[in-house]
Amino acid sequence: MDKSVVMDGGEAILQACRDLGSDYIITSPGSDWGSVWEALGRQKINGVKGPGYLSCGHETLAVNIAMGYTAMTGNMQVVLLHAGVGLLQGAVGIHGARINDLPMLIMSGESSTFGDQENFDPGAQWYNNHNAMGGMPRAIDPVVKWAHQASSSANIYEMVARTGEIAMANPPGPAYLDVPIEVMMGKWVPPAKTRQVPAPAKLRPADADIEKVIGMIAAAKNPVITAASVGRSAEGYNALVELAELLAIPVVESNNSDVNNFPKDHPLYQGFETGSLLKQADLVLVMRSRNPWYPPNMGPISARVVTMDESPLKLHMAYQNLQTDVYLGGDVPTSLKLLSAAARAAKPDATKVAERRARWSAAHDKLMQRYRAAEADARAKPGIRPVALCATLAEVLPADTIYLDETTVHGGINKRHVGHKGPQSYIALRSGLGQGLGLALGVKLARPKQPVVTLIGDGAYLYNPAVQGLGFARDENLPTMAVVYNNKGYRAMRENQLSYYPDGAGAKHKLFLGEPINGFAFEDLPNLFGGVGFRVETLDQLKAALKEGNAAMSEGKSVVINVMLSE
Repeated sequence: MDKSVVMDGGEAILQACRDLGSDYIITSPGSDWGSVWEALGRQKINGVKGPGYLSCGHETLAVNIAMGYTAMTGNMQVVLLHAGVGLLQGAVGIHGARINDLPMLIMSGESSTFGDQENFDPGAQWYNNHNAMGGMPRAIDPVVKWAHQASSSANIYEMVARTGEIAMANPPGPAYLDVPIEVMMGKWVPPAKTRQVPAPAKLRPADADIEKVIGMIAAAKNPVITAASVGRSAEGYNALVELAELLAIPVVESNNSDVNNFPKDHPLYQGFETGSLLKQADLVLVMRSRNPWYPPNMGPISARVVTMDESPLKLHMAYQNLQTDVYLGGDVPTSLKLLSAAARAAKPDATKVAERRARWSAAHDKLMQRYRAAEADARAKPGIRPVALCATLAEVLPADTIYLDETTVHGGINKRHVGHKGPQSYIALRSGLGQGLGLALGVKLARPKQPVVTLIGDGAYLYNPAVQGLGFARDENLPTMAVVYNNKGYRAMRENQLSYYPDGAGAKHKLFLGEPINGFAFEDLPNLFGGVGFRVETLDQLKAALKEGNAAMSEGKSVVINVMLSE
């Protein structure tokens, strides 16, 4: 950059995004961002390296694309939204980034002079419609880590850089900066020194704490590991496998797990039945799990609990009951490696380890037999049962498929029976419904060579900006597949009503007013954007559609398979 040239705040924002190392600026565009568009135009004309620019037609979609990309790469992205209304439209996605510890730099524009500044007219809409008391930092504060307004073009570069640093700092999450048009239009002189913003430091537990936990494991007869988000990275996934194998500790995933944490075919893998294992355990290692059991008061009674997390106490949660006896703070993959090294140095009891390995290997075999029996039973029944649907996905789709899960009542079935393998092969980032399709596009952006498939309920699909998502997929050549679990209703609504009122009017008269969905033809949507769609009612039709759909994805076409479930 030529530091003798006086530029404006738009160039300052772009330079800060470069120095933060973000790969993309993702936006649902609004009229407030002309200065940044000018800067991006100069970047292209002058051949300057910097973040790419992606524009899509919905604010939640923009936020979710950034989330999906960051979930796969660990790299924070920048999202630009329009004024307060765009920010509020994207708030459900921002909330998802917050509760899933995903860093994101979010900015939206506004006017600070409302048309009264001489020789500058921002537009009457700022005075008429976007004139919010307290500004947008006040409105968005409950769902972000940090929120503030930029007040001057003199320090806008450092304000943007600092907001990004706050987003990346532990615990990571979305941070917001409100940038008035007047600040973006103001003159900016690049500082004498710009810098590549460093990644946040990885903290590690003290050696004494590592030794204490290793001693607890050595003394335990029935240690158990439960994990929810260790598999966010291949490093964490592999480090967990190393520790579990070394000490023959069984691994059970939390029912709220948001990624695949451990190989499903590993002899130490024990599925998702935390309740039975917790009753047997005398030591429970809780790894990156903000709510490892439900109800919250149903944790282990006779076992000691070690909680491993970068930030175990989630300040965004109103209630959390971890029942922790010992905290092991710091970067979890690093902590796992330190535990493995300490365990080797301590030379674990070979007899005890061998006994545990044999015992849990036998339990794993029985678990897999139950899974396979359930799949065979479902396949033998007419129509398409959810378990058979999952087994068919595993049978037909490539082994390197990445699955995004936005189902509700079928989430547990998907985790048990879809054949996802290896780290980052399954993602279920939980927040409000309506985000799965955007998350899938972000994942595809990060992993363009792998098939990406969204498992989504018919109700959840209705909440998604599907039209905008399919258009974005076509324009950016990011084909994905959506498999719609269509039971013609919001089944969770019905089940909750029955749970609350087992002998009520709904149960007696089959009157579940919150349940019906009137048979949408989801398969027709991709045809509007050069994609393909299928409606299937039998397993043979499903197999054929999956094969044809996978081939279509390899040709750059988005796919929707509308699966009419039998139950």
